[in-house]
Amino acid sequence: MSPRTQRWLAGVGLTLLALLLAFPFYWAVVASLTPEAALFREPSLWPRVLVLDHYRALFRERDFWTPIRNSLVVAGATTALCVTVGAFAAYALARLRFRGKRPLLAAILAVTMFPQIAIVSPLFLLLRTVRLIDTYPGLVLPYVTFAMPLAVWLLVGFFRQLPADLEEAALVDGATRWQSFTRVLLPLSVPGLATTAILTFIYCWNEFLFALSFTLGPDRQTVPVAVALFRGQYQVPWGQILAATVVATIPVTVVVLLFQRRIVQGLSAGGVKG
Repeated sequence: MSPRTQRWLAGVGLTLLALLLAFPFYWAVVASLTPEAALFREPSLWPRVLVLDHYRALFRERDFWTPIRNSLVVAGATTALCVTVGAFAAYALARLRFRGKRPLLAAILAVTMFPQIAIVSPLFLLLRTVRLIDTYPGLVLPYVTFAMPLAVWLLVGFFRQLPADLEEAALVDGATRWQSFTRVLLPLSVPGLATTAILTFIYCWNEFLFALSFTLGPDRQTVPVAVALFRGQYQVPWGQILAATVVATIPVTVVVLLFQRRIVQGLSAGGVKG
């Protein structure tokens, strides 16, 4: 088989795979613009009539701005905490020498291996005791528990990639360890910080179990919970659910498409020894 034929087959395969992966989102967009009566009576990939009734009902009747605000607050606060604290922890694990560094890295990774469902009940009792149920801190703190290991591992890989000579030269010139970190390494690790922030934000934006378990009403529900709890008077409002799905997916899709190279770089950084 010639190289040209191999490239052609690879292109066809990738095109088919992209179409297969994009079809559910395309169907959600089409269905969200289709009248409710036509969704099950005559579903079509090319609808004849497109309406915006579901989107109007979503924001006028459902007040969908509230879960969007809640998701932005919780995901933004969690991302800021994870990137800030994770940068310091990753720098120490990547650059400093101390006993127990490898077991500590293993312990951080082990945190992500616990299934969320196994710790929902203890966390609920703990948050109820400190009166954090149905509050923003009551969501941010559990999110940090699972998002922090991801941030630390990604940033450790980035810090290991940076040449050690830069930091050593700064120390020789009289800079302190803090100055070498903030003025030399931190500016160079901006791509890594951006990648970590994006992945952490996406994780928090899509999280469902904690948000469902630790909120009691619509005032603090995030987007995934609000969509899952949509109810109609006589039937399930599939049109509004699909419209909410599209609205919730668009920001994440745009972020991934704009920063896909940095995301791939962040996921592969730990495999390169610096």
